[in-house]
Amino acid sequence: MPHRPDTELRAGARNVASGIAFAGVTSNTALAAASVIVSVAFGLSTLDRWLRRRRPHELAWTVAMCLFAVAAASLWWAESRGWSEASFRVFFAVGAVINVPWLALGTVYLLGGPRAGRITSRVLLVFSGFAVGVVSVAPMRGEVPSDVLPKGRDLFGVLPRVLATVGSALPALVIFVGAAWSAWRVLRGSTPAVTTSAKRQVGSAKMLAAGNVLIALGAATLSASGSLAGRLGEDTAFAVTLLTGITVLFAGFLVASNSSPSHHRSA
Repeated sequence: MPHRPDTELRAGARNVASGIAFAGVTSNTALAAASVIVSVAFGLSTLDRWLRRRRPHELAWTVAMCLFAVAAASLWWAESRGWSEASFRVFFAVGAVINVPWLALGTVYLLGGPRAGRITSRVLLVFSGFAVGVVSVAPMRGEVPSDVLPKGRDLFGVLPRVLATVGSALPALVIFVGAAWSAWRVLRGSTPAVTTSAKRQVGSAKMLAAGNVLIALGAATLSASGSLAGRLGEDTAFAVTLLTGITVLFAGFLVASNSSPSHHRSA
């Protein structure tokens, strides 16, 4: 067959045009968008339960899921359009500092009772406001790279990074230990929660225990995502762990919620 350079040129032009058309759709943007969808679905589920039952731990989870959705949306925007100082500050404040503590507040309400929950919520409001203020005005050491996930240790001083460590490690430990302890109590035949407002009949102890185990695994995954991405320097590492963590948490919530025979009557 004779050589047809014009045909090859037209084929090459079509490939270039296709590449331009789909340049904004990458695996990272898809993962971030999926995280937004899962966070919103999770938040709507907990909001629906709170509106019908008015239990404070479900409101805390709803707030946490709203924050997760904002963090995932900022990640999606940055991966689609390029990182900027504004997108990184939003992502760092919401995604690295204050979202996991609000998720842990639900565990405090469940296992510590209303009084412990109210005290913790007041402390958390002060911490969240202080952290957002610090991250919003903290000076940056250099320009924010537009094409890779910025690292807090490269751009921020000590205080924002300390807040991120406190906001991720300690609350994740509370969620992990609380879920593991609840699973252990259920398997021993004890009441799954110590507070009277959260007590319920358990139709399947194994399902409730499995749900708590999934919640513990999800919390551990989310707490590790920031440090993993920082060490690897890969946007994909953070996007994968964010989506995996929130999905496992949602699965644990659904499994635990459906372990009660009165779920459809009381939920």
